[in-house]
Amino acid sequence: MRAKRYGRCGTWLVLWFLLLLTAPAPPSRPPSLTPAATDTSVPAIGRTWPVGTRPTVLRGWEPPATVYGRGHRGVDLAAPPGSPVRAVAPGRVSFAGRVAGRGVVSVELTGTDLRTTYEPVTASVEKGAEVAAGEVVGTVEPTGSHCASTCVHWGLRRGEAYLDPLSLLPPWLLRRGPSRLLPVLGVPLP
Repeated sequence: MRAKRYGRCGTWLVLWFLLLLTAPAPPSRPPSLTPAATDTSVPAIGRTWPVGTRPTVLRGWEPPATVYGRGHRGVDLAAPPGSPVRAVAPGRVSFAGRVAGRGVVSVELTGTDLRTTYEPVTASVEKGAEVAAGEVVGTVEPTGSHCASTCVHWGLRRGEAYLDPLSLLPPWLLRRGPSRLLPVLGVPLP
């Protein structure tokens, strides 16, 4: 009697296993630890650099492979302590305060779903303030930077996805300037 019961259980187990093998696979979902960057296009709406006129980029944007992976989620711009930090485009200040001992200013850019961040910065604006492109939002703090020398870490986000902040700047701001023709010496005039 026991043999019959175990035989039936074994039959059901084999049938269940065969059903499992022949069932269609569920639709694949991306792993939860991949970056959520579905739209990486960024409009070139920036009108000024955050610091200086053409600061040295000490470290560029290096997107992480996963949400918690290694990478550099912004760019580091060389700037001496006390330098003014400007909003690259018009927007509304969404945060101005300290995070992990560093001053941070975040600006939600007008007409977009983008947000820029600047750190370490002593804020001169408050949360909710409207800022224009080029308006000073704070000054570079002398400490708290992760660079060897003082710098401003400039970040860009769309939702939870990090993007390259340099893509906010139009090509004419990224170039070093126009070519200049120099006089040719020693050539006789016609």
